[in-house]
Amino acid sequence: MTSIRRGLLSWLAVGLGGAILLAGIALYYQARGEANELFDYQMKQIAASLPRQAFALVDPRADSGPELEDDIMIQIWDNTGVVLYHSHGQSSLPLQAELGFTNVRQSNGVWRVYSAQIGNTVVQIAQPQSARNQIAAQMAVKTVTPLLLLFPLLGILIWIAVGRGLAPIKRAAAEVQARDMHALSPIPDAKLPQEIQPLTQALNDLLGRLGQSINAQRAFVADAAHELRTPLTALRLQVQLAERANNDSERQAAFGDLKNGLERATHLLQQLLTLARQEPGAFEQAHAELDLNALLHSVISDFALAADAHQIDLGISKEIPATVVGNADALRILFNNLIDNALRHSPAGSSIDIAVASEESGVTVSVEDHGSGIPEADLQRVFDRFYRAAGSQSQTPGSGLGLAIVKQIADAHGAAVTLHNTGHGLLASVHFSN
Repeated sequence: MTSIRRGLLSWLAVGLGGAILLAGIALYYQARGEANELFDYQMKQIAASLPRQAFALVDPRADSGPELEDDIMIQIWDNTGVVLYHSHGQSSLPLQAELGFTNVRQSNGVWRVYSAQIGNTVVQIAQPQSARNQIAAQMAVKTVTPLLLLFPLLGILIWIAVGRGLAPIKRAAAEVQARDMHALSPIPDAKLPQEIQPLTQALNDLLGRLGQSINAQRAFVADAAHELRTPLTALRLQVQLAERANNDSERQAAFGDLKNGLERATHLLQQLLTLARQEPGAFEQAHAELDLNALLHSVISDFALAADAHQIDLGISKEIPATVVGNADALRILFNNLIDNALRHSPAGSSIDIAVASEESGVTVSVEDHGSGIPEADLQRVFDRFYRAAGSQSQTPGSGLGLAIVKQIADAHGAAVTLHNTGHGLLASVHFSN
């Protein structure tokens, strides 16, 4: 499991250790440069302090002192290239053709050599580079050592600082964990750090949406229970009337009413189940590219017998090649409800025209009937669940869920549904955007 505390401490420890290492390297090179300048100056001063009179010839093989690798070596050459003097018993460094500072590589390492002309002689002063590097390293270590000693203290301070910085997250988590499952009120974030507030605001937004969804579900259940109570009560009364029938005609009439009541209850239950299936997030609906004309022809064929029974001319008056991206089953339910509503409200001998039109912004499918239309005040409210326009209950019994289902499916497909009274009927349009 990923830990923010562990990650912060690890990165801070690596960063602090890397910074100390880089500081040590930088101090080493800086100290080495300063040591080179200091020792170069010292070599110049040694050469300048030598006497300018002629030096006596000495035997180069003579032992002139101990062999000290970290010490300064002095050699004096005459103008013919003969060694007049050298301070160590080891083999002499080669005479340099150029005066000034040079680096000479020997079997025992690199030497820093300074050559100067003094009278008829050439004085060479040499020092091993390893001695300078050693002094520079010692200076760097002495400088970095206090930082290394402070590393544990810095680690403790970082541990405490990270713990205090993450404490508000623990408090917010504890507050959420202590909540009841029904508590959807926003999490107070006024005292939380600015870095945590976006998370709490996102959680509050989610809690708000959950609250709206739960309230909508509660309202749906309450409305459904209310709507089911009426047909179930009617069915119970119709059964009682059938039981009390004194003759066959009364019994036949009672059973006819019972059959109609069962059909209405079945239709209501089917609409409720359809609406529940179309709730956002209820089921995963796969979307694919669909041939809109083929889908409409299939839906119309399902209503052909019902249209003939009502003597209504149902067909497509205008169609163009058109495709939409959506769920075939859901869109079939959408067009089923629109055509079913049109059939319920269209008088016998009329027609229902379905048209497919293309626009720059997308494709529009319209269903136009020749019924009584919907009062202007109810055009927007008819999309509410269980709402029925004034006067429609007595004319065409229904569940009041058809257009609510149409609106919900259209919203899921990014489509817009509009209703418009044409003067001789109702025009329902569904616009699919590109």
